[in-house]
Amino acid sequence: MKAVRINEPKNVVLADIEKPTPKAGEALIKIITAGICGSDIGAFRGTNNLVSYPRIIGHELAGIIESIPEDNPKGLKVGDKVIADSYLYCGHCYPCSIGRTNCCTDLHVLGVHVDGGMAEYFCHPADMLVKMPDDMSWEEAAMAEPLTISLHGIHRGGLKAGEYCAIIGAGPIGLLAGMIAQAYGAHAILLDLVDERLQFAKELGIEYVINSKTEDTVKRISEITNGVMAQQVMECSGANAAIRSTLDLVSNAGRITLTGWPKTETPLPTDLITKKEVDIRGARTSAGEFEEAIELIHSGKVDIKKILTKVISIDEAPATIVDIEKNPGNYMKVVVQVNEP
Repeated sequence: MKAVRINEPKNVVLADIEKPTPKAGEALIKIITAGICGSDIGAFRGTNNLVSYPRIIGHELAGIIESIPEDNPKGLKVGDKVIADSYLYCGHCYPCSIGRTNCCTDLHVLGVHVDGGMAEYFCHPADMLVKMPDDMSWEEAAMAEPLTISLHGIHRGGLKAGEYCAIIGAGPIGLLAGMIAQAYGAHAILLDLVDERLQFAKELGIEYVINSKTEDTVKRISEITNGVMAQQVMECSGANAAIRSTLDLVSNAGRITLTGWPKTETPLPTDLITKKEVDIRGARTSAGEFEEAIELIHSGKVDIKKILTKVISIDEAPATIVDIEKNPGNYMKVVVQVNEP
């Protein structure tokens, strides 16, 4: 079967590999669509130090069950359309014992620590499959996973209707976070350095946009919020300067969620944290958010297709990954059509 494999940094190929055989507790999935994620591009660049090589990529996966244990806990059947929860956890460490499986001390992410599913067939634990609505499009299904990342950051900040949520970084995760915030009845303020991305955010219906390179962000957010500042700040870029700025943008008694993953340590003024009594919370991957993500997409509360740049075939995937790495400004979200339904 065909699979998209990164042999080493800057070397991505369409490989011919054996069709997998499911182990105990696993389902065999015929993959229909798979999203290309920023972490896949990081694996191609060689900048994601969690990736080992060679590695089949792909963790934004939707497909049809070809085989599954009859006693699977969700009652799924052969022929069901499903989305894969791509974060494999041990189930017995302390974080797993309190339901925070994304913080598992032995977490394995598809396409990073273990082979992913950008392939014609893929085996996955049966209890980590989520049934998708029959009338959901395959393109939308492949984009449910990135929505769970944005959802997790919003959840970690406890965003409520009527509050202001400042989101730094107008990539897919930041844009989706803004759409979620507004679906929750909150006010989204999206910050970025690139006018084209901010213009795109406006076209998506994001309420406020700020160019943090050319505008005084503290002054603008103070104006927007009548001096209160943002009750939640969600940092999605991973830039050290942006992480530091969250403390200036957040309200007294506000919350900061850190979704972006910085390459180096960020010095922070702890006196300001104490003065404002700010809650700072990490927000890594997701845990139990697929059902809500599917509901937000299916109900139309989040029109996820608006961030879809293009759909390509699996044969086109290697060349497209090379081009995304060279010209990231030309792409928002790309979905690979692996098989026909």
